[in-house]
Amino acid sequence: MTVQPREVHASRSQGTLTIVWQDGHQSDYRFVDLRAACPCAECQGTHSGARPAKDDLSNDLLLPLRSETATKLESLEQVGNYALQITWQDGHRFGIYTWDYLRSLCPCEDHAGGKQTHG
Repeated sequence: MTVQPREVHASRSQGTLTIVWQDGHQSDYRFVDLRAACPCAECQGTHSGARPAKDDLSNDLLLPLRSETATKLESLEQVGNYALQITWQDGHRFGIYTWDYLRSLCPCEDHAGGKQTHG
């Protein structure tokens, strides 16, 4: 079952997105990491939608940035009850970040740098 967010807050000045989940856990994401983890086909290099298995995700994400606006937040929009769509200042807006995907990216020690170790 997907853990839903209780609160979502973006700070452009700090370059971070904070989600407080219904279970009380707080996840703090850097914009640069979210852009590097963009789940869209263009960024993942595939139209199949396939991403590496959770165990294959690394703490080190690499994205060749095309401009300095690539990691600056333009806007956030909730997609139904299951995701966020992030629009970056360079115009990129194709990634739909599901709650499950965002929770799996949680960089805190409890989640072993983005790999959940508990339910």
